[in-house]
Amino acid sequence: MTRKTTSDRDEAASSDPDEQPDPGAARAAERGIEHLTRLTGKPVQGVTSMEPIEDGWLVEIEVLEDRHIPSSADILALYEVEIDFDGNLLAYRRINRYHRGSTDIGGRSRR
Repeated sequence: MTRKTTSDRDEAASSDPDEQPDPGAARAAERGIEHLTRLTGKPVQGVTSMEPIEDGWLVEIEVLEDRHIPSSADILALYEVEIDFDGNLLAYRRINRYHRGSTDIGGRSRR
């Protein structure tokens, strides 16, 4: 699937007067967290990145997958969540799993 960047969308906006209004990054992140929490039942640690795409927003969310004692042994996961302009869930996928405190775990840089 090809994703358009902000500059691609800006160019398209001038030729498409019916383009959906953007709900904003903060609202898209909130909706992504709500959808992911409802689907996985796992506690969210935070949003690690956001990127505007053709149909809305791509939100990267860090989740606590398995809690351990000590907490440094916890297993975290990184999910990509696609949210449309109305705040609806388009898709989600787990893209990485790792121990808390691991370095160089970002999802966006590996593409």
